[in-house]
Amino acid sequence: MNTELLGPPIDTALPPGRMITSDEGDGDVAPLWLSDGAASAGLWARLCAEHAATGWWPLLLDSLDPGDDEFRPWASGELYPEGMSSPQAHSPADLLATWWGRHAHDSLAQDGEEGEAEQSPHGSPAATAPFGLSWPGCAPGRKPAADPEAVAVAFARLFATRRPHVRLGLVAAGSGADALTAAGWSGPMNYDNDTAKYSAVVRDWERRFGARVVAVGFSTLHLSVAAPPTDKEDALLIAAEHFAVCPDLLWQGSHSSLDSYAEGLIGAGHWELWWD
Repeated sequence: MNTELLGPPIDTALPPGRMITSDEGDGDVAPLWLSDGAASAGLWARLCAEHAATGWWPLLLDSLDPGDDEFRPWASGELYPEGMSSPQAHSPADLLATWWGRHAHDSLAQDGEEGEAEQSPHGSPAATAPFGLSWPGCAPGRKPAADPEAVAVAFARLFATRRPHVRLGLVAAGSGADALTAAGWSGPMNYDNDTAKYSAVVRDWERRFGARVVAVGFSTLHLSVAAPPTDKEDALLIAAEHFAVCPDLLWQGSHSSLDSYAEGLIGAGHWELWWD
């Protein structure tokens, strides 16, 4: 038996679990340790505090269908770390500008064959107001008002309370942002199947806003935020970044415009992104 597949070398007692092998390769790539049952926020907090010493980042993992024994994509092994590039290979600012340009154009009404205005399937020009097609640039970073790890622990407790079925995942990675790529998560694959690009942006959010990756679902990402925007101007810039990363927030969410979405970001201690 390959003892390396039994679990990560961590002193804290872990619940029953196993290393998950990836669908890639010959079954010799195991990017994730997954608990067999539900995880406690308290254990997540202890492992987060020990990350600097262990090198294993804890994640609260949600499933596409909590009632399914496969617990996709985690227990089913739908993980593709070998197909990803490196987060360090990408410029967050360049990625955001490129994605903004693509999605902002898709949000515009288009001309029909006979010159009549035709509604874009992805919303309306109002979605990206007040910026229109012009990328407004990245939001300035802010000094966290509270310790980012403490904010992350508080959000982990909230998340685990709301979703008591979540399991614990452990990934050998330098940060939560890097863990997304190291685990081979492919949540945004309908837009780009190289998760390293998203890790690059989340790493920048860790730096600018004290963000921490707390939980991940099949195609959802849940971040704690220690330095959220405090006014509408900064909130609009962050809303633009979120739209660039995850346009479904406006195209299929409850908000039809950046302006509306930005209101909910002011003072918010966590962000949730999801891709269709």
